[in-house]
Amino acid sequence: MKFSDIILAVVVILVILLIIIPLPTFMLDALLTINISVSLIILLICVFTKDILEFSVFPPLLLIVTIFRLGLNIASTRLILGNHGDAGEIIKTFGSFVIGANPVVGFIIFIIIVLIQFLVITKGSERVAEVAARFTLDAMPGKQMAIDADLNAGIIDEQQAKKRREAVQKQADFYGAMDGASKFVKGDAIMGIIILLVNSIGGIIIGVVMDKGVLNEVVSIYTLATVGDGLVSQIPALLISTATGIIVTKASSENFLGTQIVNQVVGQPFVMIIAGAVLAVLGLLPGMPWLIMYIVAGTLIFLGVSLMNSKKVTEEELVEQHVEQEAEETRKPENVVSLLQVDPIELEFGYGIIPLADVSQGGDLLDRVVMIRRQCAVDLGMIVPVIRLRDNIQFAPSQYVIKIKGSEVATGEVMLDHFLAMNPGYIETDIDGIDTVEPTYGLPAKWINSKQREKAELLGYTIVDTPSVIATHLTEIIRRHAFELLGRQQVQVLVDNLRQSQPALVDDVVPKMFSLGELQKILSNLLAEGVSIRDMVTILETLSDYGTITRDPEMLTEYVRQNLKRVITKKFVPDGRARVLTLDPNLEKLILDNIKRTEHGSYCALESDTIQNVFMSLKSAVERLANIGVAPIVLTSPVVRLHFKRMVEQMAPELVVLSYSELDNNVDIQADGMVSV
Repeated sequence: MKFSDIILAVVVILVILLIIIPLPTFMLDALLTINISVSLIILLICVFTKDILEFSVFPPLLLIVTIFRLGLNIASTRLILGNHGDAGEIIKTFGSFVIGANPVVGFIIFIIIVLIQFLVITKGSERVAEVAARFTLDAMPGKQMAIDADLNAGIIDEQQAKKRREAVQKQADFYGAMDGASKFVKGDAIMGIIILLVNSIGGIIIGVVMDKGVLNEVVSIYTLATVGDGLVSQIPALLISTATGIIVTKASSENFLGTQIVNQVVGQPFVMIIAGAVLAVLGLLPGMPWLIMYIVAGTLIFLGVSLMNSKKVTEEELVEQHVEQEAEETRKPENVVSLLQVDPIELEFGYGIIPLADVSQGGDLLDRVVMIRRQCAVDLGMIVPVIRLRDNIQFAPSQYVIKIKGSEVATGEVMLDHFLAMNPGYIETDIDGIDTVEPTYGLPAKWINSKQREKAELLGYTIVDTPSVIATHLTEIIRRHAFELLGRQQVQVLVDNLRQSQPALVDDVVPKMFSLGELQKILSNLLAEGVSIRDMVTILETLSDYGTITRDPEMLTEYVRQNLKRVITKKFVPDGRARVLTLDPNLEKLILDNIKRTEHGSYCALESDTIQNVFMSLKSAVERLANIGVAPIVLTSPVVRLHFKRMVEQMAPELVVLSYSELDNNVDIQADGMVSV
């Protein structure tokens, strides 16, 4: 706890004690002076703050100052009624200055001040705070979505997004607090009127009935003290209520309030000329003080003309300055540091696709990108880096390109205001459309317009809108290249997240047994074959069990895969029935006999003719299954799986190769062929 926090607690307790403890007149004068000073400081802070969050402590400070002022009211009332109207020099001076020789005038002035504060400033501030709180809370979801959109577009980073979200939350909290804090000012104004009546009536009763004084003298003494006390309390209250009105009506800006008012008022000099001309016409009316009105009118016209000329000169200077700056920039050596930045994922597109990404035009591509990152987090268990979206005028209007680490990995073309219709394979009726190829999986398809959509759906065609085509393609590319996108920083985030629930497990494995780089390699191996790394507990427990046996990342990956067999089975055999291709026992033995081990890992050294024969046998078996609509899975023994996958991944990178240990015991396996030498 800081010293300032302790001081605040002491001050709050002392303020509350003012209500109970009697004060001498000199101390009341000192506290009244402090009250006026604090109120003036708060008002000036509200005027000179550029953003409301710079003075976010205003609501609780308003409560403390209000209680302080009420405590002073009680202390002054105790002195007025108990000390024959003597409540110190400040109250006496204020009363004498305002009342003079006429107590009625003083009462009227005091009542007017209270009513102005209560009916005008406080009432308006209360309403503005209420509406601002309501609209700020209603606008929060939209602001959060805008922050997410900027984050996904690469305009801001994670840290900036976090700061913006905190600012939005603080702004909502501030206006919500101000909605309630404005009631303090309202209640304070009401109490000012009540205290005035109590002091006046109570003082007259005490002076006439108890002290046997003359009525005129009693009225003069207590009226002077009462009005002085009311003014001393209401002037700081008026300052605070004005500060409340300023801060709840202020919009955030880079300039102070005074600068904003001057810039925006004198920013239209022609308005001053019109106002001066109107005053000049009014000065012609009989009985008007024409001299004063002509002086004001002439001043306004002179200021308007001067500002218009100054504005023209300023604009010309700005243009010249801008030209000079551009010329200076062209003479400077190019700053190439910013060009060295490589984004993990980029989606570039032609100008024709811009409406899909522009929220103001109804595009929802940014929202879909957000959902892609969330879906990949659920399916793959990894944090997908920020996907940068940008237009490129060098592309065809309807073309888009997906890049991974600055290199193009996929491209496609779409047609706006059209739908992609794909034949599931059993529909014989053809529809009119523009022949194309579905960019994600390379299937034949057609672009159809909205009028043909209903007909195509009735026939059984699969219909996909344009944003979904791009989103599906992007999702598939992220899945295929997930192992490239998983960096050490993402792994560190995954480890830190797991440490919150499994600290003992994480401390036992990372970095005690494996470095961050070694863990990244194992996780990348899993993602490269489409295995989710979401179950980090099982992965680290497996590494903890087998880390003392081997340090080979490839072998450790195989052990992890075996312990993730439920995940693998659900992924590749969702219905529990697996139609597989097996390996000839002679081929498995041949692979085992030719495994070479080095300090950097192991590999299978088969002759090229043997590998070619394996390729031909595999190709024949895969085509046979594909012709009957079956996605082939190759099933091998655990020790052979890795080496066979490496052997065939150049020819068939999408081929699923599993071992017997990676399938659940309840899976129904049906062998549909054998791969031999």
